[in-house]
Amino acid sequence: METIRKLAILADAAKYDASCASSGAGKRDSRASGGIGSTEGAGICHSYTPDGRCVSLLKILLTNFCIYDCAYCVNRVSSNVPRARFSVAEVVALTMDFYKRNYIEGLFLSSGIIRNADYTMEQMVEVARQLREDHRFSGYIHLKTIPEASPELLAAAGRHADRLSINIELPTEEGLSSFAPEKSLPSIRGAMGELRWRIEEAKEAKVASEASPTTVAAPAPAAPAKRAGRARAPRFAPAGQSTQMIVGADGASDQQILGAADNLYGNYRMRRVYYSAFSPIPDASRLLPVQAPPLAREHRLYQADWLLRFYGYGVDEITDTTQNGMLDLDIDPKLAWAIRHPERFPVDLNVASKEMLLRVPGLGVRNVKRVLMARRHGRLRVADVARLRAPMSKLLPFVQLADHHPRRALDDPTALRARLAPPPRQASLFPDAAA
Repeated sequence: METIRKLAILADAAKYDASCASSGAGKRDSRASGGIGSTEGAGICHSYTPDGRCVSLLKILLTNFCIYDCAYCVNRVSSNVPRARFSVAEVVALTMDFYKRNYIEGLFLSSGIIRNADYTMEQMVEVARQLREDHRFSGYIHLKTIPEASPELLAAAGRHADRLSINIELPTEEGLSSFAPEKSLPSIRGAMGELRWRIEEAKEAKVASEASPTTVAAPAPAAPAKRAGRARAPRFAPAGQSTQMIVGADGASDQQILGAADNLYGNYRMRRVYYSAFSPIPDASRLLPVQAPPLAREHRLYQADWLLRFYGYGVDEITDTTQNGMLDLDIDPKLAWAIRHPERFPVDLNVASKEMLLRVPGLGVRNVKRVLMARRHGRLRVADVARLRAPMSKLLPFVQLADHHPRRALDDPTALRARLAPPPRQASLFPDAAA
């Protein structure tokens, strides 16, 4: 099979995995080492780092052959789809060729399971090893790891990759056993624990090496002189680990999904949990729903995830128990919480704590910092807050300022919700002509 045909099949098969963002990668530029590649610069932008850099990734599978029969996976062994397989050399060559043409700045590599977990993982690790050691590639590498692979292979993967990920797929053990009988939640969590302690061990070693510098050995006479420096600590997946959960394939509620995510953040120091709305796949299993969940559900889960990580909310606070643990699709979860708790408002922006400011609809982390700084110099007024470019229609019903009080706006939460919820909009039959 021609390489271009393999690429079409295996790139398309990789599109279902959402956990390929590159946030957290360290800055590396091969101009200093004389190698190839970089995690900086701009190409075809697909992923964004926290400081705003765009990182484009070649996102492919090593192969879409698989011995597993996961009902939700288009590449399961019982699926009637075209199959292809790259060799290690082909993936390395594609990555280098695409990089040199400025198409990409990194590689996201996953794979179906062939022969067994160790054989597959060994092939992916060899791709990363050849890129790093043989081609001196300094760009971003993300490897999808296999829970059943040996600890030695997981360790080798972390030495070459910037980020590792293991997809938990479904939030409950019951769901996983029903839809992916060959997979085991304890096995997945065990591998996540293995990665966690290796990542933390590498961080501790780095801190220790920076605290106690050692002198580099004297160079050979023919080599250029080098300055004394610190011994470099071994690296291990410096951008951490991530995972993905499928939304809407099983009957798990948003509360169960967020509960699983909260556990992963707390116990395994997960850098990101990605949520992927189930999409009907070709030749689908009869176990799966025939219709995809609304995309708004995936969007609300990402918003709720942000509240868990940066705003100090708990899972029980975010999910409304009156809706069977499901998020409100019409309004964002932060606004939904505020409307359910009118007794906590209005919040006086001139005296409230940072924790309470973070719960005000319309105020993000950055604007909360600006409010805290601005009120040191005087009492805030509506005009001061407007300069923050916050959504005033959402914010004003919940705050008190020197020249503003919401009065009785919070007395009728139902009417307030109706006023703040976006009006329903009829979908256009001609999207390109819509205003």
